[in-house]
Amino acid sequence: MSMNGERQERTHLQNSMLRLVSLADMITLTNAVFGFLALLLVLTGSLHLAAIFIFLGLLADGLDGYIARYLGTGRIGEYFESLADMLSLSVAPLLLVSATYKDVLANGGWQVPLLLIILVVSLVCTLIRLSSFSSLKNPHFFLGLPTSVSALFLVVLSMLKPDLVVVMPVVLVLALAMISPVRFPRPGLRLNIITAVLILLVILLSGMYGTGIVYILLAALVVYVVVGPLYLWMQK
Repeated sequence: MSMNGERQERTHLQNSMLRLVSLADMITLTNAVFGFLALLLVLTGSLHLAAIFIFLGLLADGLDGYIARYLGTGRIGEYFESLADMLSLSVAPLLLVSATYKDVLANGGWQVPLLLIILVVSLVCTLIRLSSFSSLKNPHFFLGLPTSVSALFLVVLSMLKPDLVVVMPVVLVLALAMISPVRFPRPGLRLNIITAVLILLVILLSGMYGTGIVYILLAALVVYVVVGPLYLWMQK
């Protein structure tokens, strides 16, 4: 291609940047907006509302995958999704966990540097996973724990608020599981719908009826993380 041709192509892309965004990408953009709003809410101390927006981002993340599968995605789809997921499924949940235990951390002590190290490790593991996801994609299983599952765990922990001594090793294990060679099953449509319903029930009911529905979601996550790899191993 000549220099003039390259220049014309570059100009065309610049003039039609928005045309690169597909319907699935618009849902991904919604995911990013929810993540950004969650960050703002954490900074203002509205932790329960921040958790709800992270849940909404998770629902948008699942929806854009189905839309992309059936309608296709734009040229920037994979890059766009990784950036949005980094914001809504990693940075926002990690900041939420940190804010949940601000009273404990305000007292200082050994827990402060240890938690900071664990949060940084989780951030790095998420970066590695999201950056390598497309090259390691498999239609039958996830290699490593899905980022969405880790994010769900973090939000559920922030809502239940167990002792920080319990939370820190859980966050570390989740982080290392994301970059591990362990295989996790790809849920079908029915299981994804059940998960979405559970998330919606947590959004609608947790504030009025306590944490019972949150524990149900936590139990479902534990079953997936523990039983899922065993199920795939038995299928070999």
